[in-house]
Amino acid sequence: MKKILNKLINHEVLSKAEAREVLVNIAQGQYNQSQIAAFLTVYMMRSISLHELEGFRDALLELCIAIDLADYNPVDLCGTGGDGKDTFNISTLASFVTAGAGIKVTKHGNYGVSSKCGSSNVMEHLGIAFKNDADFLERSIDQAGICVLHAPLFHPAMKNVGPIRKELAVKTFFNMLGPMVNPAFPKNQMVGVFNLELARMYGYLYQNTDKNFTVLHALDGYDEISLTGDTKTISNRVESMIRPEDFGVSAVRQSEIVGGDTVEDSAKIFINILEGKGSQAQNHVVCANAGMAIATVTGKSPKEGFETAQESLLGGKGLQALRKLQELSK
Repeated sequence: MKKILNKLINHEVLSKAEAREVLVNIAQGQYNQSQIAAFLTVYMMRSISLHELEGFRDALLELCIAIDLADYNPVDLCGTGGDGKDTFNISTLASFVTAGAGIKVTKHGNYGVSSKCGSSNVMEHLGIAFKNDADFLERSIDQAGICVLHAPLFHPAMKNVGPIRKELAVKTFFNMLGPMVNPAFPKNQMVGVFNLELARMYGYLYQNTDKNFTVLHALDGYDEISLTGDTKTISNRVESMIRPEDFGVSAVRQSEIVGGDTVEDSAKIFINILEGKGSQAQNHVVCANAGMAIATVTGKSPKEGFETAQESLLGGKGLQALRKLQELSK
């Protein structure tokens, strides 16, 4: 590790092979906590290179506990987090709305590190069980339309990093990796990222796969479609700018999409929206993200996807997906 740290401190970049090897060594417990913390800290002060990101991704995918759900042709809706915006759990809500619309979802998530309430925090509070048991996951996706892949259960390699990330409590390059290492290897993916540079890197790496994908970055900093302004999108079909009016809605204010201060508050907002009691701004933002995921899988236009998502949300189908998953979790 000393050699690697000296190289990084001297502003050199790692090759794809070196990056992969470092992560494998971390997983095997070859470095102490101080070395790992120093390694993470370097990437808070400099940009990650494309080859480094690719090497880190390859290591985590090689080391993960894979789950085969390919027969369901699922999609994952996942954001990197780390945008510092403290919105409510938009991509998780959009996942249930997407499942309610008949598109199968393999939702990869984790506890919040740099945010108040991550995807796993709110789902755990709502009584959803986290398992890596194949039968349970298949029953979930078959009956509820969605299964939850809680990252720590599928990435045992990260047990040496989790406590350090929690103590640092700021975004690290693992935020960048999260959406790329879904253990179900879904062929469809909608990813929100926290800056444009990362959006381009994701687009480049995904173009070398057989995925249907849409990478999103809201130009005012959100790692999802916020409807507070324009959003850059990069997909396997087109690169474009999407605006609120493309969904047939008006822009929303940042204050209208903030989340709760506690997990309890966040869960209350979550249920309110699925029960049809959300504000217009909340509903529109959820449906814009679900709609884009639906469009990614089906080839529909974003507006058509948005309308399908609205039918799912307002018709209570997203809520049904949640209730079914809660029931299966008992």
